[in-house]
Amino acid sequence: MSRWLTEAVPRGRVAAFRTLIYLFVAADLVIFTPWVRTRVSVPGDLYRPLLIGRLLPLPTPTETLVTVIFWALLLLALLAATGRAPRLLGWAVCALYLEWMIIAMSYGKVDHDRFGLLVALAVLPTAGRARHGDTTRTEAGGWALRVTQVAVICTYFLAAFAKLRFGGLDWLTGSVLARAIIRRGTDLADLIAQVPHLLIVAQFGIVAFELLSPVVFLLPARWRLAMVGFFYSFHAVTIATITISFAPHLAAMTSFLPLERVRPLVWARRLVGRETPAPATDVPPADPMDADTVPPGQAPVGAGAERTLDDQAPVVGRPVGP
Repeated sequence: MSRWLTEAVPRGRVAAFRTLIYLFVAADLVIFTPWVRTRVSVPGDLYRPLLIGRLLPLPTPTETLVTVIFWALLLLALLAATGRAPRLLGWAVCALYLEWMIIAMSYGKVDHDRFGLLVALAVLPTAGRARHGDTTRTEAGGWALRVTQVAVICTYFLAAFAKLRFGGLDWLTGSVLARAIIRRGTDLADLIAQVPHLLIVAQFGIVAFELLSPVVFLLPARWRLAMVGFFYSFHAVTIATITISFAPHLAAMTSFLPLERVRPLVWARRLVGRETPAPATDVPPADPMDADTVPPGQAPVGAGAERTLDDQAPVVGRPVGP
């Protein structure tokens, strides 16, 4: 088990995953959860902190507190994405984002798609330094990625457990997806809903897929990637039908991918270098007929060679030179 948990991975994969996660945290603040800043306008009596918020304990959010957390987290996440000071910046981002989530989820609704991301933020500082493109392997980085993978799969498995615990078998045969389509469905979802019994079949399929998700750890590498691709396709359909993105979960799920192969900066440099025109020269191109007119034993004048009066292609039957 310890060997499986600490299976070594390339440092380049850890560096790429770290950059992606911290950039997502910055994007999350301004794209997905900017509404957290509006919580300061809600009366403090409605603030019901999660268990961790009661144990620490954490203060009731104020406008000053939320503003400081927002700007500090945004700045530190962007700095952490560079890979510098991975432990110091990593722990700081983890603590601030945890507080950001406690504020967000302490007003009556808790999203389970944040679990994998929070685990990734907690373990990334332990992975140590890693550079993009580095092929040397690290067990510390492998442990960080593996723990994140386990958290991602637990999100699926425990979601199915919660469905059956609180909804029972009625969740499978009820109108869960139908209500979701009525509330936030798209035109595609409306077309799917018209097919008899398809939503019931889909509900059975969702629970089966979530319960069987741990199988991903038993598959060979190629099939494991294929199953992760199925996970992403499932969420693509979810977005296209009921507009639920699970974006934090999708970011954490990249821990399964060989991210060291994704090198956008290198690709951009190669593209720019490929499009740069070759420097112009005043030397005319070599006559392709030169090769046919040079007698045996004589070297043809190459393209780009500087021609002079004494460096002429010899006439057949005459020696080289004046």
